[in-house]
Amino acid sequence: MTLAQLHSFVLVARLGSVKAAAAELGVTEPAVSVAVAALRKELGDELFVRDGRAIRLTAGGRRLAALASEILSLAEQARRSVHDGPGRARLMQVAVTNVVAEHVGPVIDAFTARDPGLEVAIETVAGGETAELLEHRRADIVLGPAPVPERAATIASVPFLRCRLIVVAAPDHPLAGRHDVPAGELADHRWLIGPPELDPSTGTGLLFTRAGIAPPDLVTYNSHAAAVAAAVAGDGLVLTLAHTASNEVRRRALVRIDVRGTPILELWHASTLGFGRALPAALAMQRFATSPEATQLISTGRSGASSSRARTRPHVTLWSTVAAGGGTGD
Repeated sequence: MTLAQLHSFVLVARLGSVKAAAAELGVTEPAVSVAVAALRKELGDELFVRDGRAIRLTAGGRRLAALASEILSLAEQARRSVHDGPGRARLMQVAVTNVVAEHVGPVIDAFTARDPGLEVAIETVAGGETAELLEHRRADIVLGPAPVPERAATIASVPFLRCRLIVVAAPDHPLAGRHDVPAGELADHRWLIGPPELDPSTGTGLLFTRAGIAPPDLVTYNSHAAAVAAAVAGDGLVLTLAHTASNEVRRRALVRIDVRGTPILELWHASTLGFGRALPAALAMQRFATSPEATQLISTGRSGASSSRARTRPHVTLWSTVAAGGGTGD
């Protein structure tokens, strides 16, 4: 068996179809089918069977999926070990959720300034994907909500910032001045949100999930900071970190909307692989994220400021997961 065959099978198992796995790999469906067929022949097991429009793993398929994931992780670790040889820059892959990405730039800059030989690649992801990214070594450290409890045995996660999220709008907004506004009423108003996809594990997506609403009037911006600026201009409601809107609230450019169930409290976590599997640089960054210096940098930093030392990389979703709860900002 080959790594390419195992990779094809793992993606079929995770995504639930040969078509989705082929799209993820950028190959044809027959190529994925041939790879899986080779594994079936070698191992003497069907691995999965059709179940309506989905697939169902056999007992052997379930065992192979778990082992193949670990094999692929070890292969990635071997590749990285060779890359990190003498004279080469060491690469650390950091995954962050969208809101967190707009606030941790100064922290990443301060951390990498201490180690000129370290290169950082940043990827923005949904909160529900973080555990998979870590376990398959697509990320060395994740900054955002804690991974789902089921992954606690394999992932080491420590909180580094306690946040408060509040709803704000311009002073002339129809909800301004009202008390204990039912969350259900929020669906009747325009919402201003940051980067396009709502993440049900954090921020505005979490608020909508908890309230059981799906407001039809959503305006998206390329950053959360831009959404807050639009709220100042009177364009609608925005959920924001309390500390980032404090100046606007103080000068009455924005007012807090007293929505039932807010402020939303959220803990941001720095998560790595556990059991000695994490990169030393990731563990060092995890420790730095919990330091008073890092907290100060986030609290006083400018919203929307990205790291000047890290390079971003495009995000490719590996597979869908069920997101767990979260919240943001103080």
